[in-house]
Amino acid sequence: MTKRISEDNNSDDRLAEAQARIEALEAAAADAEARSATALEELSGVKQGRLDLETQLAEAVFARETAEGELARTRSEAGETRTHLAEAAVKYREAKLASAPEIPRELVPAVERLTEIDEAFEAARLVAAQLRERIEEERQSARVPVGSPTRRAPADFSPLSASEKIRLGLQQLSERGAVGSSFRPAIARGRAGRCG
Repeated sequence: MTKRISEDNNSDDRLAEAQARIEALEAAAADAEARSATALEELSGVKQGRLDLETQLAEAVFARETAEGELARTRSEAGETRTHLAEAAVKYREAKLASAPEIPRELVPAVERLTEIDEAFEAARLVAAQLRERIEEERQSARVPVGSPTRRAPADFSPLSASEKIRLGLQQLSERGAVGSSFRPAIARGRAGRCG
């Protein structure tokens, strides 16, 4: 009986040990299960974060492509606008020059900015006005009154002798037709007086 009690005690001990191991294994399994559930939650969160990032990336790519399309369209429109502006500037310049034919075309350069055309046009207008005034002044100073003889610069007769000067004067008088009969007798008298 002792043997049997001893065997029963041994069995009870083993049973208690097995029971303790089972409980420890159950606790470890519960702990592993809890860790697994936490890991699954974290993995699910990571997967969701990845999906969110992929969605954001797709949205960013779409936004970039849209912006690039708008930029290309804007550049195209800007190019067309520049072309239209250049054409308008040429027409504006032509209209300004047509309204003032006295202004030489070369004085108003073909530029794209209307303000530059206006500035060059005004400068050209001033230059043309100054030239007109100068030409008019020269015309007035060169004008000879009606009926007056043409003015000549006086000739320098200082190197000529007295007899050459007299001969030249008589020649000029005869060319003008101013030597008439009234002067001849006076000349002849002058000669006769010297002779007599």
